[in-house]
Amino acid sequence: MAAGAPAAEDEHKGGLRAALGGLTTRGRSFLAAGVAAAACAYVLGQGDLLRVGLLLAVLPLVAVAVLYRTRYRVAATRRLSPQRVPAGSEARVHLRMDNVSRLPTGLLMLQDHVPYVLGPRPRFVLDRVEAGGRREVSYRVRSDLRGRYPLGPLQLRLSDPFGMCELTRSFSAYDTLTVVPRTEPLPPVRLAGEASGYGDGRQRSLALAGEDDVIPRTYRHGDDLRRVHWRSTARYGELMVRREEQPQRSRCTVLLDTRRVAFQGAGPDSAFEWAVSGAASALVHMMERGFAVRLLTDTGSSVPGEGAEGFAGTGHESADSTGLMMDTLAVVDHSDGAGLSRAHDVLRGGNEGLLVAFFGDLDEEQAAMAARLRQRSGAAVAFVLDSGTWLTGGAVAGAVEDRLRRLRESGWTALAVPPGAALGELWQLAGRAGREQAGTGGLGGTGFSGSTESYGSSPGPRASAEGWS
Repeated sequence: MAAGAPAAEDEHKGGLRAALGGLTTRGRSFLAAGVAAAACAYVLGQGDLLRVGLLLAVLPLVAVAVLYRTRYRVAATRRLSPQRVPAGSEARVHLRMDNVSRLPTGLLMLQDHVPYVLGPRPRFVLDRVEAGGRREVSYRVRSDLRGRYPLGPLQLRLSDPFGMCELTRSFSAYDTLTVVPRTEPLPPVRLAGEASGYGDGRQRSLALAGEDDVIPRTYRHGDDLRRVHWRSTARYGELMVRREEQPQRSRCTVLLDTRRVAFQGAGPDSAFEWAVSGAASALVHMMERGFAVRLLTDTGSSVPGEGAEGFAGTGHESADSTGLMMDTLAVVDHSDGAGLSRAHDVLRGGNEGLLVAFFGDLDEEQAAMAARLRQRSGAAVAFVLDSGTWLTGGAVAGAVEDRLRRLRESGWTALAVPPGAALGELWQLAGRAGREQAGTGGLGGTGFSGSTESYGSSPGPRASAEGWS
Protein backbone atom coordinates (compact mmCIF):
# COMPACT_ATOMS: atom_id res chain seq x y z
CA MET A 1 0.00 0.00 0.00
CA ALA A 2 1.52 3.33 -1.03
CA ALA A 3 2.02 5.75 1.82
CA GLY A 4 3.24 8.83 -0.06
CA ALA A 5 1.62 12.29 0.13
CA PRO A 6 -1.77 12.41 -1.65
CA ALA A 7 -2.14 14.69 -4.65
CA ALA A 8 -5.39 16.31 -3.57
CA GLU A 9 -5.11 19.34 -1.28
CA ASP A 10 -7.80 18.22 1.15
CA GLU A 11 -6.17 14.79 1.47
CA HIS A 12 -2.84 16.52 2.08
CA LYS A 13 -4.35 18.59 4.88
CA GLY A 14 -6.03 15.53 6.33
CA GLY A 15 -2.72 13.66 6.31
CA LEU A 16 -0.97 16.55 7.98
CA ARG A 17 -3.63 16.73 10.67
CA ALA A 18 -3.20 13.00 11.23
CA ALA A 19 0.54 13.52 11.57
CA LEU A 20 -0.02 16.27 14.16
CA GLY A 21 -2.40 13.91 15.94
CA GLY A 22 0.48 11.49 16.22
CA LEU A 23 2.33 13.68 18.70
CA THR A 24 3.27 11.70 21.77
CA THR A 25 2.93 12.92 25.34
CA ARG A 26 6.53 14.07 25.18
CA GLY A 27 5.94 15.96 21.95
CA ARG A 28 2.79 17.64 23.27
CA SER A 29 4.63 18.61 26.46
CA PHE A 30 7.49 20.20 24.50
CA LEU A 31 5.04 22.07 22.30
CA ALA A 32 3.02 23.34 25.28
CA ALA A 33 6.18 24.36 27.18
CA GLY A 34 7.52 26.21 24.14
CA VAL A 35 4.30 28.16 23.62
CA ALA A 36 4.12 29.02 27.31
CA ALA A 37 7.76 30.16 27.38
CA ALA A 38 7.29 32.27 24.26
CA ALA A 39 4.21 33.94 25.76
CA CYS A 40 6.03 34.71 29.00
CA ALA A 41 9.03 36.06 27.09
CA TYR A 42 6.77 38.39 25.13
CA VAL A 43 5.10 39.68 28.31
CA LEU A 44 8.34 40.06 30.25
CA GLY A 45 10.43 41.23 27.34
CA GLN A 46 13.03 38.46 27.74
CA GLY A 47 14.68 37.67 24.39
CA ASP A 48 16.62 34.66 25.65
CA LEU A 49 13.49 33.07 27.05
CA LEU A 50 11.78 33.63 23.69
CA ARG A 51 14.56 31.77 21.86
CA VAL A 52 14.23 28.84 24.31
CA GLY A 53 10.46 28.79 23.87
CA LEU A 54 10.76 28.77 20.07
CA LEU A 55 13.25 25.91 20.23
CA LEU A 56 10.95 23.86 22.44
CA ALA A 57 7.95 24.48 20.18
CA VAL A 58 9.73 23.93 16.87
CA LEU A 59 11.40 20.64 17.84
CA PRO A 60 8.20 18.49 17.89
CA LEU A 61 6.91 20.25 14.76
CA VAL A 62 10.11 19.41 12.90
CA ALA A 63 9.79 15.80 14.07
CA VAL A 64 6.24 15.69 12.69
CA ALA A 65 7.33 17.15 9.34
CA VAL A 66 10.30 14.80 8.97
CA LEU A 67 8.26 11.74 9.90
CA TYR A 68 5.40 12.78 7.63
CA ARG A 69 7.77 13.10 4.66
CA THR A 70 9.43 9.76 5.32
CA ARG A 71 9.48 7.54 2.24
CA TYR A 72 10.21 4.09 3.58
CA ARG A 73 9.26 1.31 1.19
CA VAL A 74 8.51 -1.75 3.25
CA ALA A 75 6.96 -5.06 2.16
CA ALA A 76 5.28 -7.41 4.62
CA THR A 77 4.61 -11.15 4.35
CA ARG A 78 2.55 -13.32 6.67
CA ARG A 79 2.66 -17.12 6.70
CA LEU A 80 0.57 -19.53 8.81
CA SER A 81 1.96 -22.84 9.95
CA PRO A 82 -0.33 -24.71 9.72
CA GLN A 83 -3.27 -22.92 8.14
CA ARG A 84 -5.75 -25.49 9.50
CA VAL A 85 -5.36 -26.48 13.17
CA PRO A 86 -7.50 -28.53 15.59
CA ALA A 87 -9.19 -26.73 18.47
CA GLY A 88 -6.91 -26.50 21.48
CA SER A 89 -3.72 -26.71 19.38
CA GLU A 90 -1.33 -23.92 18.53
CA ALA A 91 -0.47 -22.41 15.19
CA ARG A 92 2.53 -20.21 14.49
CA VAL A 93 2.31 -17.01 12.48
CA HIS A 94 5.50 -15.88 10.74
CA LEU A 95 5.92 -12.22 9.79
CA ARG A 96 8.65 -10.98 7.45
CA MET A 97 9.49 -7.33 6.83
CA ASP A 98 11.58 -6.36 3.79
CA ASN A 99 13.06 -2.91 3.34
CA VAL A 100 12.95 -2.53 -0.44
CA SER A 101 14.09 1.12 -0.46
CA ARG A 102 17.62 2.48 -0.73
CA LEU A 103 17.46 4.17 2.66
CA PRO A 104 17.70 2.50 6.08
CA THR A 105 14.67 2.69 8.30
CA GLY A 106 14.42 4.01 11.80
CA LEU A 107 12.83 2.26 14.73
CA LEU A 108 9.79 0.21 13.63
CA MET A 109 7.04 -1.13 15.85
CA LEU A 110 4.81 -3.91 14.47
CA GLN A 111 1.35 -4.87 15.66
CA ASP A 112 -0.80 -7.58 14.09
CA HIS A 113 -4.56 -7.61 14.60
CA VAL A 114 -5.87 -10.95 15.89
CA PRO A 115 -9.32 -11.80 17.30
CA TYR A 116 -9.59 -11.75 21.07
CA VAL A 117 -10.30 -15.49 21.18
CA LEU A 118 -6.83 -16.21 19.73
CA GLY A 119 -4.99 -14.27 22.43
CA PRO A 120 -3.50 -10.79 22.92
CA ARG A 121 -2.34 -8.71 20.00
CA PRO A 122 1.34 -9.39 19.29
CA ARG A 123 3.69 -6.40 19.27
CA PHE A 124 7.32 -6.29 18.10
CA VAL A 125 10.02 -3.62 18.02
CA LEU A 126 12.49 -3.74 15.13
CA ASP A 127 15.76 -1.87 15.20
CA ARG A 128 17.15 -0.04 12.22
CA VAL A 129 16.68 -2.09 9.04
CA GLU A 130 19.37 -1.52 6.45
CA ALA A 131 18.59 -0.91 2.79
CA GLY A 132 17.48 -4.21 1.24
CA GLY A 133 17.47 -5.81 4.69
CA ARG A 134 14.98 -8.24 6.14
CA ARG A 135 13.61 -8.99 9.59
CA GLU A 136 11.55 -12.01 10.61
CA VAL A 137 9.43 -12.45 13.75
CA SER A 138 6.79 -14.98 14.76
CA TYR A 139 4.09 -15.49 17.36
CA ARG A 140 1.69 -18.25 18.40
CA VAL A 141 -2.10 -18.30 18.41
CA ARG A 142 -4.44 -20.80 20.03
CA SER A 143 -8.19 -21.23 20.28
CA ASP A 144 -10.40 -23.70 22.11
CA LEU A 145 -13.32 -22.71 19.89
CA ARG A 146 -13.57 -23.90 16.31
CA GLY A 147 -14.17 -21.35 13.58
CA ARG A 148 -12.51 -19.22 10.93
CA TYR A 149 -10.54 -16.27 12.30
CA PRO A 150 -9.03 -13.39 10.29
CA LEU A 151 -5.45 -12.38 11.04
CA GLY A 152 -4.53 -8.84 10.11
CA PRO A 153 -4.18 -6.26 8.88
CA LEU A 154 -0.63 -5.61 10.02
CA GLN A 155 0.11 -2.17 11.45
CA LEU A 156 3.51 -0.51 11.29
CA ARG A 157 4.25 2.33 13.68
CA LEU A 158 7.03 4.82 12.87
CA SER A 159 8.72 6.97 15.50
CA ASP A 160 11.27 9.78 15.35
CA PRO A 161 14.57 9.42 17.27
CA PHE A 162 13.41 11.84 20.01
CA GLY A 163 10.06 10.10 20.59
CA MET A 164 8.12 13.25 19.77
CA CYS A 165 5.79 11.75 17.17
CA GLU A 166 4.46 8.35 16.17
CA LEU A 167 2.66 7.54 12.91
CA THR A 168 0.73 4.34 12.22
CA ARG A 169 0.46 2.92 8.73
CA SER A 170 -1.60 -0.18 8.01
CA PHE A 171 -1.39 -2.83 5.35
CA SER A 172 -4.64 -4.10 3.86
CA ALA A 173 -4.16 -7.86 3.39
CA TYR A 174 -5.16 -10.45 5.95
CA ASP A 175 -5.08 -14.24 6.26
CA THR A 176 -7.57 -16.70 7.71
CA LEU A 177 -6.83 -19.32 10.33
CA THR A 178 -9.24 -22.26 10.32
CA VAL A 179 -9.73 -23.97 13.68
CA VAL A 180 -11.32 -27.35 13.00
CA PRO A 181 -12.98 -29.60 15.63
CA ARG A 182 -10.86 -31.89 17.76
CA THR A 183 -10.61 -35.43 16.43
CA GLU A 184 -10.11 -38.54 18.51
CA PRO A 185 -8.36 -41.67 17.18
CA LEU A 186 -10.90 -44.47 16.97
CA PRO A 187 -10.16 -48.17 17.41
CA PRO A 188 -10.36 -50.34 14.25
CA VAL A 189 -13.50 -52.24 15.22
CA ARG A 190 -15.93 -53.68 12.70
CA LEU A 191 -19.42 -52.33 13.09
CA ALA A 192 -22.51 -54.44 12.52
CA GLY A 193 -23.21 -54.99 8.82
CA GLU A 194 -20.15 -53.00 7.80
CA ALA A 195 -18.24 -54.02 4.69
CA SER A 196 -14.53 -53.36 4.51
CA GLY A 197 -13.33 -50.23 2.79
CA TYR A 198 -12.00 -52.04 -0.25
CA GLY A 199 -13.08 -55.36 -1.67
CA ASP A 200 -16.32 -57.29 -1.61
CA GLY A 201 -19.17 -55.80 0.34
CA ARG A 202 -22.91 -55.64 -0.06
CA GLN A 203 -22.94 -51.85 -0.14
CA ARG A 204 -20.12 -50.73 -2.40
CA SER A 205 -19.30 -48.71 -5.49
CA LEU A 206 -16.54 -48.83 -8.07
CA ALA A 207 -13.90 -46.30 -7.18
CA LEU A 208 -12.09 -46.12 -10.52
CA ALA A 209 -14.28 -47.79 -13.12
CA GLY A 210 -17.77 -49.02 -13.94
CA GLU A 211 -19.22 -52.50 -13.97
CA ASP A 212 -18.49 -52.90 -17.69
CA ASP A 213 -14.75 -52.87 -17.00
CA VAL A 214 -14.77 -56.33 -15.41
CA ILE A 215 -15.57 -58.15 -18.72
CA PRO A 216 -12.83 -59.30 -21.16
CA ARG A 217 -11.72 -57.03 -23.98
CA THR A 218 -9.94 -57.41 -27.31
CA TYR A 219 -6.21 -58.08 -27.19
CA ARG A 220 -4.02 -55.05 -27.75
CA HIS A 221 -0.38 -54.94 -28.71
CA GLY A 222 1.73 -55.10 -25.56
CA ASP A 223 -0.83 -56.89 -23.37
CA ASP A 224 0.50 -59.65 -21.11
CA LEU A 225 -0.29 -63.04 -22.63
CA ARG A 226 -0.91 -64.39 -19.14
CA ARG A 227 -4.09 -62.31 -19.09
CA VAL A 228 -5.58 -64.06 -22.13
CA HIS A 229 -9.11 -65.26 -21.41
CA TRP A 230 -9.27 -68.50 -23.46
CA ARG A 231 -12.99 -69.13 -23.00
CA SER A 232 -13.89 -65.73 -24.42
CA THR A 233 -11.27 -66.17 -27.15
CA ALA A 234 -12.96 -69.37 -28.29
CA ARG A 235 -16.39 -67.73 -28.08
CA TYR A 236 -15.61 -64.59 -30.06
CA GLY A 237 -13.04 -66.05 -32.44
CA GLU A 238 -10.40 -63.48 -31.58
CA LEU A 239 -7.85 -63.08 -28.83
CA MET A 240 -9.45 -61.68 -25.65
CA VAL A 241 -7.74 -60.61 -22.42
CA ARG A 242 -9.02 -60.03 -18.89
CA ARG A 243 -9.29 -56.47 -17.68
CA GLU A 244 -7.50 -55.50 -14.50
CA GLU A 245 -9.86 -55.67 -11.55
CA GLN A 246 -10.56 -52.24 -10.15
CA PRO A 247 -10.65 -51.59 -6.42
CA GLN A 248 -14.09 -51.03 -4.96
CA ARG A 249 -14.83 -48.69 -2.09
CA SER A 250 -17.54 -49.10 0.46
CA ARG A 251 -19.53 -46.01 1.37
CA CYS A 252 -20.12 -44.27 4.66
CA THR A 253 -22.40 -41.33 5.40
CA VAL A 254 -21.83 -39.36 8.60
CA LEU A 255 -25.04 -37.61 9.63
CA LEU A 256 -24.81 -34.63 12.00
CA ASP A 257 -27.94 -33.32 13.67
CA THR A 258 -27.62 -29.54 13.95
CA ARG A 259 -31.19 -28.60 14.91
CA ARG A 260 -31.30 -25.79 17.42
CA VAL A 261 -34.22 -27.44 19.24
CA ALA A 262 -32.17 -30.60 19.68
CA PHE A 263 -29.34 -29.08 21.72
CA GLN A 264 -29.14 -26.96 24.83
CA GLY A 265 -26.16 -25.10 26.18
CA ALA A 266 -23.08 -23.70 24.47
CA GLY A 267 -19.33 -23.69 24.83
CA PRO A 268 -16.50 -26.17 24.22
CA ASP A 269 -17.99 -28.72 26.64
CA SER A 270 -21.55 -28.61 25.32
CA ALA A 271 -23.38 -31.54 23.76
CA PHE A 272 -23.40 -29.89 20.34
CA GLU A 273 -19.64 -29.42 20.31
CA TRP A 274 -19.22 -33.08 21.30
CA ALA A 275 -21.41 -34.10 18.37
CA VAL A 276 -19.41 -31.95 15.94
CA SER A 277 -16.12 -33.38 17.23
CA GLY A 278 -17.54 -36.90 17.04
CA ALA A 279 -18.61 -36.40 13.43
CA ALA A 280 -15.12 -35.13 12.55
CA SER A 281 -13.49 -38.13 14.24
CA ALA A 282 -15.77 -40.56 12.40
CA LEU A 283 -15.06 -38.90 9.05
CA VAL A 284 -11.30 -39.08 9.49
CA HIS A 285 -11.45 -42.66 10.78
CA MET A 286 -13.57 -43.97 7.90
CA MET A 287 -11.44 -42.15 5.30
CA GLU A 288 -8.33 -43.76 6.75
CA ARG A 289 -10.00 -47.17 6.42
CA GLY A 290 -10.55 -46.64 2.71
CA PHE A 291 -14.22 -45.72 2.70
CA ALA A 292 -15.82 -43.22 0.34
CA VAL A 293 -17.24 -40.76 2.86
CA ARG A 294 -19.59 -37.81 2.86
CA LEU A 295 -20.92 -35.46 5.53
CA LEU A 296 -24.67 -34.93 5.73
CA THR A 297 -26.63 -32.59 8.00
CA ASP A 298 -30.30 -32.38 8.90
CA THR A 299 -30.64 -29.49 6.45
CA GLY A 300 -29.98 -31.87 3.56
CA SER A 301 -26.63 -30.33 2.65
CA SER A 302 -24.02 -32.89 1.62
CA VAL A 303 -20.25 -32.38 1.62
CA PRO A 304 -18.23 -32.74 -0.59
CA GLY A 305 -21.38 -32.95 -2.71
CA GLU A 306 -19.70 -33.73 -6.04
CA GLY A 307 -18.58 -36.88 -7.77
CA ALA A 308 -20.36 -40.19 -7.37
CA GLU A 309 -23.49 -39.16 -5.45
CA GLY A 310 -21.55 -36.74 -3.28
CA PHE A 311 -18.96 -39.12 -1.79
CA ALA A 312 -15.29 -38.25 -1.45
CA GLY A 313 -12.91 -39.62 -4.05
CA THR A 314 -9.43 -41.07 -3.81
CA GLY A 315 -5.84 -39.82 -3.75
CA HIS A 316 -5.39 -36.05 -3.78
CA GLU A 317 -9.12 -35.65 -4.32
CA SER A 318 -9.70 -37.55 -1.09
CA ALA A 319 -7.35 -35.23 0.83
CA ASP A 320 -9.09 -32.18 -0.61
CA SER A 321 -12.50 -33.61 0.27
CA THR A 322 -11.38 -34.32 3.83
CA GLY A 323 -10.20 -30.72 4.17
CA LEU A 324 -13.48 -29.47 2.76
CA MET A 325 -15.51 -31.52 5.24
CA MET A 326 -13.35 -30.37 8.15
CA ASP A 327 -13.67 -26.74 7.04
CA THR A 328 -17.44 -27.21 6.96
CA LEU A 329 -17.44 -28.60 10.50
CA ALA A 330 -15.26 -25.69 11.63
CA VAL A 331 -18.08 -23.22 10.96
CA VAL A 332 -21.19 -25.40 11.27
CA ASP A 333 -23.83 -23.88 13.50
CA HIS A 334 -27.33 -24.65 14.69
CA SER A 335 -30.01 -24.86 12.03
CA ASP A 336 -33.55 -23.57 12.42
CA GLY A 337 -35.06 -26.77 11.07
CA ALA A 338 -37.31 -28.88 13.24
CA GLY A 339 -36.95 -32.29 11.60
CA LEU A 340 -34.79 -34.81 9.75
CA SER A 341 -36.95 -35.07 6.65
CA ARG A 342 -34.44 -33.33 4.36
CA ALA A 343 -31.70 -35.75 5.35
CA HIS A 344 -34.18 -38.58 4.73
CA ASP A 345 -34.75 -37.29 1.19
CA VAL A 346 -31.01 -37.18 0.44
CA LEU A 347 -30.46 -40.80 1.44
CA ARG A 348 -31.45 -42.99 -1.47
CA GLY A 349 -32.75 -46.39 -0.59
CA GLY A 350 -30.47 -49.33 -0.29
CA ASN A 351 -27.12 -48.09 -1.67
CA GLU A 352 -25.81 -45.69 0.96
CA GLY A 353 -23.60 -48.16 2.83
CA LEU A 354 -22.77 -47.49 6.47
CA LEU A 355 -24.62 -44.67 8.23
CA VAL A 356 -23.09 -43.11 11.36
CA ALA A 357 -25.39 -40.54 12.98
CA PHE A 358 -24.96 -38.08 15.83
CA PHE A 359 -28.40 -37.08 17.11
CA GLY A 360 -29.49 -34.51 19.65
CA ASP A 361 -32.78 -34.63 21.51
CA LEU A 362 -35.34 -36.73 19.61
CA ASP A 363 -39.05 -36.39 20.19
CA GLU A 364 -41.43 -39.14 19.17
CA GLU A 365 -41.90 -37.82 15.64
CA GLN A 366 -38.19 -37.42 14.95
CA ALA A 367 -37.42 -40.81 16.47
CA ALA A 368 -39.83 -42.31 13.92
CA MET A 369 -38.09 -40.37 11.14
CA ALA A 370 -34.70 -41.61 12.35
CA ALA A 371 -36.05 -45.16 12.28
CA ARG A 372 -36.95 -44.67 8.62
CA LEU A 373 -33.43 -43.43 7.90
CA ARG A 374 -32.17 -46.89 8.81
CA GLN A 375 -34.14 -48.39 5.92
CA ARG A 376 -32.06 -46.35 3.47
CA SER A 377 -28.64 -47.65 4.52
CA GLY A 378 -26.81 -50.91 4.94
CA ALA A 379 -25.74 -50.68 8.57
CA ALA A 380 -26.52 -47.82 10.95
CA VAL A 381 -24.92 -46.63 14.20
CA ALA A 382 -26.47 -43.80 16.23
CA PHE A 383 -24.98 -41.78 19.07
CA VAL A 384 -27.82 -40.00 20.86
CA LEU A 385 -27.06 -37.02 23.11
CA ASP A 386 -29.53 -35.89 25.73
CA SER A 387 -28.58 -32.23 26.09
CA GLY A 388 -30.58 -31.93 29.32
CA THR A 389 -28.37 -34.59 30.86
CA TRP A 390 -25.29 -32.70 29.68
CA LEU A 391 -26.52 -29.55 31.40
CA THR A 392 -27.44 -31.14 34.73
CA GLY A 393 -25.03 -34.08 34.81
CA GLY A 394 -27.85 -36.39 35.90
CA ALA A 395 -28.94 -39.80 34.69
CA VAL A 396 -30.35 -40.44 31.25
CA ALA A 397 -34.08 -39.77 31.20
CA GLY A 398 -36.57 -42.54 30.61
CA ALA A 399 -37.80 -40.83 27.42
CA VAL A 400 -34.30 -41.16 25.97
CA GLU A 401 -34.26 -44.88 26.73
CA ASP A 402 -37.58 -45.20 24.90
CA ARG A 403 -36.10 -43.47 21.84
CA LEU A 404 -33.06 -45.75 21.96
CA ARG A 405 -35.26 -48.83 22.15
CA ARG A 406 -37.24 -47.66 19.14
CA LEU A 407 -34.08 -47.09 17.13
CA ARG A 408 -32.75 -50.53 18.03
CA GLU A 409 -35.97 -52.18 17.02
CA SER A 410 -35.66 -50.57 13.58
CA GLY A 411 -32.11 -51.89 13.13
CA TRP A 412 -29.94 -49.13 14.55
CA THR A 413 -27.02 -49.83 16.83
CA ALA A 414 -27.98 -47.00 19.17
CA LEU A 415 -26.01 -45.69 22.14
CA ALA A 416 -26.73 -42.92 24.61
CA VAL A 417 -23.82 -40.52 25.13
CA PRO A 418 -23.28 -39.51 28.77
CA PRO A 419 -21.61 -36.16 29.57
CA GLY A 420 -17.88 -36.15 28.87
CA ALA A 421 -17.90 -39.56 27.17
CA ALA A 422 -14.90 -40.69 25.14
CA LEU A 423 -15.92 -41.52 21.59
CA GLY A 424 -13.25 -44.21 21.30
CA GLU A 425 -14.81 -46.26 24.10
CA LEU A 426 -18.29 -45.72 22.70
CA TRP A 427 -17.01 -46.83 19.29
CA GLN A 428 -15.76 -50.11 20.77
CA LEU A 429 -19.05 -50.53 22.61
CA ALA A 430 -20.93 -50.01 19.34
CA GLY A 431 -18.88 -52.76 17.73
CA ARG A 432 -19.60 -55.23 20.53
CA ALA A 433 -23.28 -54.28 20.66
CA GLY A 434 -23.60 -54.64 16.91
CA ARG A 435 -22.10 -58.13 16.97
CA GLU A 436 -24.46 -59.17 19.76
CA GLN A 437 -27.38 -57.69 17.85
CA ALA A 438 -26.35 -59.56 14.72
CA GLY A 439 -25.89 -62.73 16.76
CA THR A 440 -29.53 -62.66 17.82
CA GLY A 441 -30.38 -62.79 14.15
CA GLY A 442 -32.45 -59.73 13.89
CA LEU A 443 -33.23 -56.12 14.20
CA GLY A 444 -34.83 -56.35 17.57
CA GLY A 445 -33.27 -55.30 20.80
CA THR A 446 -33.39 -58.65 22.62
CA GLY A 447 -29.68 -59.31 22.37
CA PHE A 448 -28.52 -55.76 22.74
CA SER A 449 -26.55 -54.76 25.81
CA GLY A 450 -25.22 -51.40 24.75
CA SER A 451 -27.18 -49.21 27.12
CA THR A 452 -25.68 -46.25 28.90
CA GLU A 453 -24.99 -48.25 32.04
CA SER A 454 -22.61 -50.59 30.19
CA TYR A 455 -20.42 -47.62 29.26
CA GLY A 456 -19.27 -47.33 32.85
CA SER A 457 -19.04 -43.61 33.60
CA SER A 458 -22.50 -42.23 33.09
CA PRO A 459 -23.53 -39.90 36.11
CA GLY A 460 -6.11 -29.70 8.58
CA PRO A 461 0.92 -22.65 4.43
CA ARG A 462 -0.57 -19.71 3.02
CA ALA A 463 1.36 -16.47 2.65
CA SER A 464 0.20 -12.98 1.79
CA ALA A 465 2.50 -10.18 0.81
CA GLU A 466 2.09 -6.47 0.23
CA GLY A 467 4.11 -3.32 0.48
CA TRP A 468 3.88 0.43 0.84
CA SER A 469 6.25 3.30 0.39
